[in-house]
Amino acid sequence: MQYLHTMVRISDIDDSLRFYRDLLGMEEINRHDSEKGRFTLIFLAAPADGDRARSSDRAPMLELTYNWDPETYSGGRNFGHLAYRVDDIYGLCQHLMDHGVTINRPPRDGHMAFVKSPDGISVELLQSGDALPAREPWASMANTGSW
Repeated sequence: MQYLHTMVRISDIDDSLRFYRDLLGMEEINRHDSEKGRFTLIFLAAPADGDRARSSDRAPMLELTYNWDPETYSGGRNFGHLAYRVDDIYGLCQHLMDHGVTINRPPRDGHMAFVKSPDGISVELLQSGDALPAREPWASMANTGSW
C-alpha cells in the first residue's frame, strides 16, 4: 500500500493557494478542471517532495478540491478523504469485507473503491497501474451509504 494524498475542499482557490503555496511554501504539482463534474483539483507537495511528486513514485500530496457550485461546509465536511494506491483492489476489498468492513463504493471499474474507518473517515483505494478487468460481485454491487 502507498499513501497518495489527503483531499480537502476549499471555497476560494486564490485564498487557498495564497495560504498553502505562498505562505506555507508548497508547490503546485498538477491542476485538473472538470467541466462535466464542475470542479477543479489542485495537487500540492511540500518543497522537499516536489521532484518525487512529479515522478512515477508520487510523494504524498495535498489535493485541494474546489466545487464550482457554491456549497457551505460544516462539521468537517471540507475534509474529503485519505487515498492509497493498492496492488490488488479486488483482493483488498474482499479482505475488508471478510472482516466486516462495508465497501461503500465498490470497485466496479477495477480502479477505485471507498470504505470508511471506524470513525467515519472516508478512505479511497486506487488500483496501482491500469484498472483491473471488471468482475463480479464487484461489477454489479451497489453503493452503500456515503463516502
